[in-house]
Amino acid sequence: MTQQLILDLLPPSPPSLDNFVAGSNQAAVQALRDCQPGRAVYLWGPPGAGRTHLLQSMAAGPATRYFHPGEQADALREIASADTLTHKLIAIDNVESMDSDWQAALFALYNRWREVASTSQAFVLVLAGNRAPLAMPLREDLRTRLGWDLVFRLEQLSDDDRAQALLARATDRGLQLGPEVINWVLTHYTRDMRHLSALLDALDRYSLERHRAITLPLLKELLASGQPDHNNS
Repeated sequence: MTQQLILDLLPPSPPSLDNFVAGSNQAAVQALRDCQPGRAVYLWGPPGAGRTHLLQSMAAGPATRYFHPGEQADALREIASADTLTHKLIAIDNVESMDSDWQAALFALYNRWREVASTSQAFVLVLAGNRAPLAMPLREDLRTRLGWDLVFRLEQLSDDDRAQALLARATDRGLQLGPEVINWVLTHYTRDMRHLSALLDALDRYSLERHRAITLPLLKELLASGQPDHNNS
């Protein structure tokens, strides 16, 4: 088996509300499940709390669109000014990174969202950032709009929640993780679920490459090899 075939053997599942471990964030997840056109949800919390996972989950269906400020703002501006709106959900991530061009486009989109909220062109608006609306480094009229509808703070997972998340992801990939592996990861590795998931994926590949079961010695051998580097975001 070639290295590329090993890497492609078990691709990770795409983000969804079903494979998100909510922990103390149950209310936010339920609000997203129940969200209807004409509503808006703003999620905020620290890195690794699941903001991007939730936004990409919401934008995985038909007539949806996911944005982050690293893209050009033109597409968002075109949606806000279109004669006919075809999107039923628009998700915008990392709001704190918006430059003035993006802020102007989002301001126009919020105004359009409110204008059509009770019409057949209504759409869901889901946004995420790293701090509460009024603490965002944005223009004042945009900070106010972030709080127009539902606002939820996302909390980091507890150790029990992280253990559940690791077990769920391992089961999804057909892996068996012994309690000693999980306990070592929870006490010696980053708390960020993005990096924990990347570690599990790397461990899966490493196990396949070496035709060895996943054990604590194999995990330590993988980390000693320098992959993955959990200090990188």
